Amino acid sequence: MATVIVSASVEGPILVCDEGLSVWGGVHPQSSRIIDAHHPQHGQSLAGRIVMMPTSRGSCTGSGVLLGLAFAGTAPRALIFREGEDILTLGALVAGRLFDHDIAVLRLTAEEYDALAREPVAEITAAHLRAGDHLWPLVPAGGGEIELSAADRAMLAGEAGEAARLAMEIIVTMATAQGATRLTDVSRVHIDGCIYASPAFLTFARAMADKGARVRVPTTMNAISVDHANWRKQGVDPAFGAGAAGLADAYVEMGARPSFTCAPYLLEDRPAKGEDIAWAESNAVIYANSVLGARTVKHADFMDLCIALTGRTARAGVYLTENRAPRRIIEVTMPAGADDAFWPMLGWLVGQAAPDRIPLIRGLEDARPGEDDLKALCAAYGTTSAAPMLHVAGHTPEADLSPAPDADVVSIGPEDFARLWREFNAGGEKIDLVALGSPHFSAAECAAFAALMAGTRVAPGVTAIVTLGRATLATIAANGVKAALEAAGVRIVPDLCWCSISEPVFPPEAQVLMTNSGKYAHYAPGLSNRAVRFGPRSHCAEAARSGLAPATPPAWISGGAR
Repeated sequence: MATVIVSASVEGPILVCDEGLSVWGGVHPQSSRIIDAHHPQHGQSLAGRIVMMPTSRGSCTGSGVLLGLAFAGTAPRALIFREGEDILTLGALVAGRLFDHDIAVLRLTAEEYDALAREPVAEITAAHLRAGDHLWPLVPAGGGEIELSAADRAMLAGEAGEAARLAMEIIVTMATAQGATRLTDVSRVHIDGCIYASPAFLTFARAMADKGARVRVPTTMNAISVDHANWRKQGVDPAFGAGAAGLADAYVEMGARPSFTCAPYLLEDRPAKGEDIAWAESNAVIYANSVLGARTVKHADFMDLCIALTGRTARAGVYLTENRAPRRIIEVTMPAGADDAFWPMLGWLVGQAAPDRIPLIRGLEDARPGEDDLKALCAAYGTTSAAPMLHVAGHTPEADLSPAPDADVVSIGPEDFARLWREFNAGGEKIDLVALGSPHFSAAECAAFAALMAGTRVAPGVTAIVTLGRATLATIAANGVKAALEAAGVRIVPDLCWCSISEPVFPPEAQVLMTNSGKYAHYAPGLSNRAVRFGPRSHCAEAARSGLAPATPPAWISGGAR
């Protein structure tokens, strides 16, 4: 029998996605066309189709983008998964519960999934899934009773206001689908839903704020979609700028702190090992679990606010120690002379090798990655894997957890890095834009790039931009690094990051960009419609000075890279 998570009566043609898809960054937010250049179904549309995929991956913002597609009339009619999935499921739940846009969500066994994938069309009702000669009865997810505290029940009864009631209702519905038996307290929340990926984000936030929503636990905010203080001076379209700033203001009105960073782990008050938190933003979730040893699932946009309003979330997934064990061991040989480009490339490759399970990376015990290397690793990993964490033997706090009994072993070798180098460097030699800060640059990264640019300047016709959080900006303003970067002609833009940047802050004339971010190298072709070059910080500095990408890869890249 198939499991129904969000019920709706729909029918339509089937689109089978061979891999998971990040709807944010991978799907055009109006047309519903797949724009992820690395995805096997690139160019296909989700609109009006019954979309099958093993699970989603990538950004937590996918829930909000799905709601935006529903508002635009281009949403899929149903989503069918083989594995557990929360991000798009929540978007479908919010679309139906709050805005009467129905999108069915089902989960099938592997056998059922494979059988359905061979059919051209399907019909879903409240009672069954029909395709060809197949007729599967639908059963509701979960089925067990959720243990609720007196405070939980009071919120469900509306005693804390309508916003808290809706939030608790959504939390309990999702907890049931996840098979949780109780909720848990969280100490802090990081909001990802403040990115203005479509007007739907503002519609949701404004609706909750107008219902009297107020956060109950300390809550930080992700990068937003404009430089809040300067967007008018930067020439941003007033319709977009006002919407993006209004979205940020709505969350501040609800009590969130205007930190405006996609790297909340760079803030002074970081979560401790074993601390239950609720973070959204995929790279932040992976870093918190993997590097800090805190505990959070990859919370979807909208769920982040629900948890902030209640202080509660489902005790499921990697909140439980038994679910943090590695299920795939990845053996890696670190090439001699590897530079800082190694870590984001490794993250992308590890995610590709473990798209649906937590990996343990072995072979790097003698390496000396810094916090920024691990940041780059985690961010790139989140573009290709749905898992909320990874382990690196010798470097992350829970790498000694015993692998699951069914854990297998795969290897990543020099030829994999060479292949990825070619894939990440499809752009031409002439560079118009150097894009740094995805995730937001740390103070140490700012200082390192300033040192590379010392005594030189960005070439005429080239734009170099560093995006960072407000706290980091204050640090580099105080220690002189900001002045050094600006003396070299580097622009510094706070509040937003490359995954939310838009024209004219993104130079409209730029045709080829260069970045040191594996995350942005993955998303930029679809998000910006520009060609991309990738390399270490030193290559980015060289491109900024000369307007040309280095002609050859670093010496440690082997196996035929050209």
